[in-house]
Amino acid sequence: MPGLPSGWALYYRVIRKIPRGRVATYGGVALVAGKPRAGRQVGFALAALRGAAHDVPWQRVCGARPRGRAAVTILDPVGAAVQRRLLEEEGVAFDEGGRVELARFGWPEDVREAARAATRSRSGPRPRSRARTRGSSGRTRTSRTGRR
Repeated sequence: MPGLPSGWALYYRVIRKIPRGRVATYGGVALVAGKPRAGRQVGFALAALRGAAHDVPWQRVCGARPRGRAAVTILDPVGAAVQRRLLEEEGVAFDEGGRVELARFGWPEDVREAARAATRSRSGPRPRSRARTRGSSGRTRTSRTGRR
């Protein structure tokens, strides 16, 4: 799609794989795309589609909620109502709080296990330890190691 960052095409390909009657979370899409900490980028990619002609089933991506649930997170009330209506037409059921049960409607089915595996295998830079030093006033201050 012209005019959109090329890195977002990966997210669009993943979203096109979500079957009718299923939902994924922003983080779940990022995880399947191989970028487990890029849920916010998925949101930016979907927001960029607004007003453009496309074939991405955007309504199938929801925000994660506690206890294995997801929900519509669009702040615009009209857009949120459209997303909910499209999902209900696909057979997705919402509870009284407007949430979707991921155990029943989530995609992929093994996203929780995949998330745990990605978290365990994450090998990034470790946070630097903090060192305590005394300033000229005699008060103890905390600084990053190497920046005294």
